[in-house]
Amino acid sequence: MSFSALPFSSLLSSSSSAAHPLAPYGWDARWEAEFAPYAAQGLLPGRVVRVDRGQCDIVTAEGTVRADTEFVTPRDPLKVVCTGDWAAVDPAGGDPRYVRAYLPRRTSFVRSTSSKRSEGQVLAANVDHSIIAVSLAAELDLGRIERFLALGWESGGQPVVVLTKADLVPDDATLAHLVEDVETSAPGVQVLPVSATNGHGVDILAAVVSGGTSVLLGQSGAGKSTLANALAGADIMEVQAIRDVDGKGRHTTTTRNLLLLPAGGVLIDTPGLRGVGLWDAGTGVGQVFSEIEELAGDCRFHDCAHTAEPGCAVLAAVEDGTLPERRLDSYRKLIRENQRIVAKTDARVRAELRREWRLRGAEGRAALEIKRGRLR
Repeated sequence: MSFSALPFSSLLSSSSSAAHPLAPYGWDARWEAEFAPYAAQGLLPGRVVRVDRGQCDIVTAEGTVRADTEFVTPRDPLKVVCTGDWAAVDPAGGDPRYVRAYLPRRTSFVRSTSSKRSEGQVLAANVDHSIIAVSLAAELDLGRIERFLALGWESGGQPVVVLTKADLVPDDATLAHLVEDVETSAPGVQVLPVSATNGHGVDILAAVVSGGTSVLLGQSGAGKSTLANALAGADIMEVQAIRDVDGKGRHTTTTRNLLLLPAGGVLIDTPGLRGVGLWDAGTGVGQVFSEIEELAGDCRFHDCAHTAEPGCAVLAAVEDGTLPERRLDSYRKLIRENQRIVAKTDARVRAELRREWRLRGAEGRAALEIKRGRLR
């Protein structure tokens, strides 16, 4: 059953006492103040719950409406309307109805696309928590978890790692060991073992996500749709069996859907991610490897690369066993990748500005000055 097929009255039943019908979706006084200019134009506020094929579903005080995205699909993929945005939509009567604009995002989860242009792709907007689903049916890939966490921290939301399919772990001691392994790779992040099959940990996760908007991320086969159904208390998302040979699955979810949760909060379910490229996530990488950043403060040289420099506190920690070498290798890999992405992005922006300069001649100089804020 798709989200758009759910009756609007049932979506609001858990919060009938809310002052505003969109309050369960995160509408607050700040959003209302920002929307005031659009309200003066007669436009309706609403939250984007799904985007597909040039149109989107938007939940408004009048119900869920279908609207065209022609005016909010610019060339820059980072500025395209996406699930989680708060939008200004035409009132009833127009055919088609259009999304005229969306409010500035407070946070957004962005990854690098697999294209050679190294463009950013916004997966979810205005998120408070990034729920990273990792299946215990397969061997843990700590490096991939660290990659997700870097993007999660960079998004501005609080990451949470959910170890799904905990019922497949044979005993409590093994489960505790797996949780500890992930906690070592996720400083400052809550790690929750959860089983949607027997309900273990679902109530704890529901409490965590009840206070805002959460985006659910992970590879295909991680059990995201099953987890979304457990949190929603209904079979909203389709579930498919995974392959026994490698624990992987097909893309059950094909669009990003925003779901209202009965215990409070909203959840954005996403398709399985094969690639998780960093996108200008230097701050996020630093938070994932906070112990390395802290150690670096004691290095003899302030620009220490932690490779072979004398007086390197990071290398000393590896030698005495307080810092796992795997962590340092992962840190170096993500730092290098992020630097490449930033360099390619800056080069692309500069090339675009140079082309504009040549095309516009003297007028291009003014355009260049206006756009220089895009360069770091």
